[in-house]
Amino acid sequence: MSTASPQPRRPRSGSRRDETARLAVLHAADDLLVEHGFGALTVEAIARRAGVAKQTIYRWWPSKVEILLDTLIEDSTKRLPVPTEKPTAESIRGYLRDFARFLTSDPAGKVLLTLIAEAQHDPATAESFHKRYLGPRRDQERDMLARGTDAGEVSPGLAPDATLDALVGPIVYRALTGSAVPRDLVDTLVDGLLRPRSD
Repeated sequence: MSTASPQPRRPRSGSRRDETARLAVLHAADDLLVEHGFGALTVEAIARRAGVAKQTIYRWWPSKVEILLDTLIEDSTKRLPVPTEKPTAESIRGYLRDFARFLTSDPAGKVLLTLIAEAQHDPATAESFHKRYLGPRRDQERDMLARGTDAGEVSPGLAPDATLDALVGPIVYRALTGSAVPRDLVDTLVDGLLRPRSD
């Protein structure tokens, strides 16, 4: 008698306590990074601050970089979503202003800047950062720009990726160098690169 093939095992969802511990680890990593910087951030310190065993952290994450990536993905999804409604020049402008605030004022922005810096000299960090965060977000941003272009709201003079690089690059540079991001910088970038429709 033949038997049905066993179904693939579903990932264990974890208990409420597990989710509480996971969030405690993410918050602890975020806080410690802001307080002490990436070099002084250790799994031991994160475990101590989060009130969990070090073995628990290593069971869920292979490194502190992966913890920071989970923190960044979760926080930016909540606090810096890429607009999904019909894009307009103003909604794209608003997204870039929010991005500037995220980088300069939000603890998760510090995580993003730290990972950008760390990726410059650590190929493993660069690979994971691109695969897990930069690539998926760029896909969303590219879609936002394409929909705005198709709707006639904006008329970029450059190819999509070059346009996005030119929009976010100056904002990231100023944040990386500890400078404020003037409101009129975002306006100039949007007006010059996207050539919004005149109503």
